[in-house]
Amino acid sequence: MTDMRQAISEDQWRRAELIWDYHQMGHETAPVDVAIGLGSHDLGVAATAAGLYRTGLFPVLVFTGGNSATTRSRFPRGEAVHFREHALELGVPDDAILVEPEAANTGQNITFSRELLAAHGLTPKTVLLVSKPYMERRSFATARKLWPEVEILCASEPLELDDYLKSIGDEKLVLDMLVGDLQRVIEYPKLGFAIGQDVPEDVRDAYESLVRDGFTSRLIAP
Repeated sequence: MTDMRQAISEDQWRRAELIWDYHQMGHETAPVDVAIGLGSHDLGVAATAAGLYRTGLFPVLVFTGGNSATTRSRFPRGEAVHFREHALELGVPDDAILVEPEAANTGQNITFSRELLAAHGLTPKTVLLVSKPYMERRSFATARKLWPEVEILCASEPLELDDYLKSIGDEKLVLDMLVGDLQRVIEYPKLGFAIGQDVPEDVRDAYESLVRDGFTSRLIAP
């Protein structure tokens, strides 16, 4: 076990890896009309989106996101603004980037980005969502609910859980986020926020076990 994982048992780590793998859609990247980089605490989203832009997969890149309690100190001018600045540093031209600086949740990321694109005369038929690795499935389910006429692909930084943990530096927080996102995948369809996703029994068991073990700081109220 690495130093970063001293507070996590091997059994807890195995469960976390099940959930980590489930969250990723496994889509193969392909040319699309537009990409949307979903704001978060993770600047790797902007770097991944910039790298995909440079391969020629899409002509327009939207960064969306305002601030949250977890990002305000890191990105004081807003997630999308900082993501744009990072993408510019990585070689994406300014005229290829649109910024949506108000969204406060994933539903707003999708809705506000769609409205921004429409305001620029763009009605894409194919969209690539670029997110944190463990947010792919939730963003996919949300977009399919709110933008059903568009073909959605997902991408994220190609990291294993151990590498992602090293990049964040807080194993408890990472597992809390994995658990919290899975709860949203399960519960949001009941609230009309997303389409349903099949959750394998072993993944659900891993989720329930980690909740019992106290990885609960990112859970929403029932």
